[in-house]
Amino acid sequence: MKQTPIHDNFNPDILRFMPRDLKRIVEVGSSSGALARTYRNANPDCEYIGIEIDPGYAEISRRFCTDVIFGNIESMGDEAFAKLFPSDCWIFGDALEHLYDPWALLRRIRRHLPDTSQIIACIPDAQHWSLQVLLNNGQFRYQDQGLLDRTHIRWFTRTTIVELFESTGYKIVEGLPRIFDEPDREKVLPAIRAMALATGAQPQQAVDDAIPLQWVVKAVPA
Repeated sequence: MKQTPIHDNFNPDILRFMPRDLKRIVEVGSSSGALARTYRNANPDCEYIGIEIDPGYAEISRRFCTDVIFGNIESMGDEAFAKLFPSDCWIFGDALEHLYDPWALLRRIRRHLPDTSQIIACIPDAQHWSLQVLLNNGQFRYQDQGLLDRTHIRWFTRTTIVELFESTGYKIVEGLPRIFDEPDREKVLPAIRAMALATGAQPQQAVDDAIPLQWVVKAVPA
């Protein structure tokens, strides 16, 4: 199955979480290399390793990464995997949801990761108001990109993102919601509040968690 369409944009919120003095970065899903290009413009001495499952994307990202590994991170052999360490930072920019077992991969990384290192991830919000609308209407159909990207395998909410990292040996030390201008949202939020009230959930929390399109988190070894 073809991966999410490539583009030259990078996630500024991931970049904001990246310390400017990192010496070795591993980005899973380096795509066009846009994040590598931007980060290395400010820190050209950083070793930046991209991992790409799409051969075409891997070739493109070689322009900006110091090294690119073409392959599936989930099936990487122990010898090749060990060579990714030591590393200061692992980046998952909308990548964890494309994995069959992100829990196993995070545990595998944790076994090698120095206590001073970190993981920065951007993860789509499965509680987003638009997905609740589609489910309510029975219109949950996969698409080429976006929240319903057909290559998404796993789904996470704010609550289960925290559980993902805490259950695999990390603690989240920073996090922020990515919120965009979506005028139709205001028509739907009262219904989400009402549904929370009807089911005994916290109405304001249900509304707050339905607004972000994505969550960006920074986690460190616990």
